Amino acid sequence: MKLSKAALLLLAIALPVSAGAAEEKKAKTVDELASMYDVSSCKTCHPQVYEEWEKSIHARSLIGTPRTMATIKTAITDGMMKEWTKSGVKEVKDIKVEHMWACLKCHLPQLKDATDDVAREIAKAVLDGDEDTLEKVNINCLVCHNMKALTHKWVDGEPEKNVVYGTKDGSHADRAFKSLKKSPIMQESILCGQCHGLGPNFDLAEPTQCATLYGSYLHAYVPSGGSETCQDCHMKNNKKGHLMPAYRDPDQAKSAVDVDVSTMSYYFLPKAGDSVPTAVVTVKMTSNAGHRIPDG
Repeated sequence: MKLSKAALLLLAIALPVSAGAAEEKKAKTVDELASMYDVSSCKTCHPQVYEEWEKSIHARSLIGTPRTMATIKTAITDGMMKEWTKSGVKEVKDIKVEHMWACLKCHLPQLKDATDDVAREIAKAVLDGDEDTLEKVNINCLVCHNMKALTHKWVDGEPEKNVVYGTKDGSHADRAFKSLKKSPIMQESILCGQCHGLGPNFDLAEPTQCATLYGSYLHAYVPSGGSETCQDCHMKNNKKGHLMPAYRDPDQAKSAVDVDVSTMSYYFLPKAGDSVPTAVVTVKMTSNAGHRIPDG
């Protein structure tokens, strides 16, 4: 029996939507991904916080100092294309999201909402040193105040798309994010620990060990009686808020490590035809940090 166009249309409406069709649209370019995670409207109501974040390393999460960019480049050229022989990557065109996830699980977790084309675009930008492209996407407000705001999903559920998570419930002025809900971990170290992690990521096809701060914090600092959180030391105590400075910040380094130059003596070490001034210095360093330093 041949069905009319009207009947076919009614049948299509009645049938359940397939899983593939129900999937959220994924970004096909870096620009599209940047648009999906655009936080420019946050600046209107939170200008100081936004300014602090803009100057932070989080705002350059694919570039870093630029040590991060150099490390990702090594992961591509020496890892994916050479040592990880079963990765299937010979050239940039072979790269997929799953390959870049080794680094970008933490440095750009929103890559989960992108296609393999975006993974290749980012990889090419890393290899070319194209900071303009890499600066378009980063660890921003939505990563911490939405994507990573809930960790115990069987208790708290998945983060809701149009909600900003903070320290209380209420309304939110943003057009896209009209609700404010309390995150049970917003002031807890576990929020940061999701990326500044425990060590090897055994959930990856190629486990990597980069961030280990949270593991050090849990296994050494807390058992020894420490009670301050990541947010206490990196946001509140230093009064630098969302800049969240680390060991490269002179003030943060000074608060984290005591240095005592107890002994210094000078002598000349003779060599043929000349002498070289040489100093012997005894330095005692005491860490006041709640974890090993530096990380990575």
